[in-house]
Amino acid sequence: MNHLEGQKKSRFQVEREEMIELLRTRGIKDERLLAAMQKVERHHFVDLPFKNRSYDDSALPIGSQQTISQPYTVAIMTEALAVRPGDKILEIGTGSGYQAAVLVEMGARVFSIERHVSLLNEARKRLEQLKYDIVSKAGDGTLGWKDFSPFDGIIVTAAAPDVPEPLSEQLQEGGRFVIPIGDLNVQDLYVITKIHQKLSSRKITGFKFVPLIGKKGWQ
Repeated sequence: MNHLEGQKKSRFQVEREEMIELLRTRGIKDERLLAAMQKVERHHFVDLPFKNRSYDDSALPIGSQQTISQPYTVAIMTEALAVRPGDKILEIGTGSGYQAAVLVEMGARVFSIERHVSLLNEARKRLEQLKYDIVSKAGDGTLGWKDFSPFDGIIVTAAAPDVPEPLSEQLQEGGRFVIPIGDLNVQDLYVITKIHQKLSSRKITGFKFVPLIGKKGWQ
């Protein structure tokens, strides 16, 4: 490692710690989640032109008109999912692979679907290099992944017009489902729990995600 690389690594470490403190001040309380986000090096999931902004609390472009979500959004969605070690989690929208890495650090078994093959290939390569073990495929995330269902939790990282029925059907009894729902301009984050085969929900307002494209999403 040359001197410049050493400086850069220490800088990213400092910026990651500052990001965690910011998440705390914004109300994130799950210490297991914060520890996971401290451990996952977000700069590996950010494209080269945006490396210097890796630990900004903002979404960044990753190609194919998609983004890596801002750290606060990742934190609030993951905290709402209430992940326990050993949980089987379905992620809709692999994107850069960052959210999946955070889930793995929390002890989850992650199954992830991405409709953009080029993004999925990049994410697979990145996750493999960083030793994050997930199961992934290219496809229509709105249809879920029946072969591996039911899931203890489902996290959707793109905005839907409504809850895709196949996903709610693939949720385990007592499981949780986090999904942004709204129009194409603004959405609310719905935290849905399945109890006695019925869905109960609460919402967190004021988010903006890329649209969830698919048979049970935006066409």
